[in-house]
Amino acid sequence: MRKLLTALAAAGAVVAILVTPAGAIQGGTPDGNGHPNVGLSVFLYNDVPLWRCSGTMVAETVYVTAGHCTGIDPSLGVAPNRAEVWFGSGPIPRGNYAGGQCAGATGYPCKGDFTGTPVPHPGWNGFLTVPNTHDMGLVKLTAAPNVGLSKIAPLGYLDRLATKRGLQDVNFTPVGYGVQFERPNLEIAVRTRYVGTNQLQNLRSHIAGGYNLMMTDSSGGGTGGGGTCFGDSGGPIFHTDGGQTWLVAVISFGTKYCKGTSGAFRLDNDQARKFLGDNGVPLN
Repeated sequence: MRKLLTALAAAGAVVAILVTPAGAIQGGTPDGNGHPNVGLSVFLYNDVPLWRCSGTMVAETVYVTAGHCTGIDPSLGVAPNRAEVWFGSGPIPRGNYAGGQCAGATGYPCKGDFTGTPVPHPGWNGFLTVPNTHDMGLVKLTAAPNVGLSKIAPLGYLDRLATKRGLQDVNFTPVGYGVQFERPNLEIAVRTRYVGTNQLQNLRSHIAGGYNLMMTDSSGGGTGGGGTCFGDSGGPIFHTDGGQTWLVAVISFGTKYCKGTSGAFRLDNDQARKFLGDNGVPLN
């Protein structure tokens, strides 16, 4: 999946600060308690960590994230069967992972604040087949975190917004625990929730196709930029209009070294809303 379009989960990156290949919101700022229902998640197969992602609580025990976080990876031939989730602002403490087993320590990546079962969108096949990637999924937690819930954007919200405002005036708020810096053979990740500002590029290119929100990773107008990167996968893209904040998409893919353009899978279309509704998520 790491070709021109690169899935933004951090595969094999759960045991070190500096790894390759590989995110946090690049150019953003520490979120603190700004978005307490946005979490860091580690996905495991038979107790072995596979990758880390971000995500958001959208129902009492439902955490929405990316399909490539929750579903099969064809290169490995497996899909995660458990997720561990943390909601602290960070840095999330390290656990004692060694020898293919978690040695009973608490903290990243061994034991989260909450645990659950990954559920990919039924259309996710392990590949970023654009434009309709189906790159969304859920984790059904065994207990309610009680950290607040994000509201799913109404049907067609982004299309109406872009028509109303014009592309140049539409900014979004991405939130995630991904890396702050990515270069060949170097990844810097501090396991902290970051927030940034990103700008709408388009909704209708051959890559966007009405399914993906394409954004520029240049500095925005609010918190000093907001380029997404590895580990941000599944993290929320928010938009606030008229005092109401909506969850409009989940972070999905980007370009090499997390520069230039990033994409997020839209939650304001029929197929995304059906999947969410079928799993008990309130819709607007």
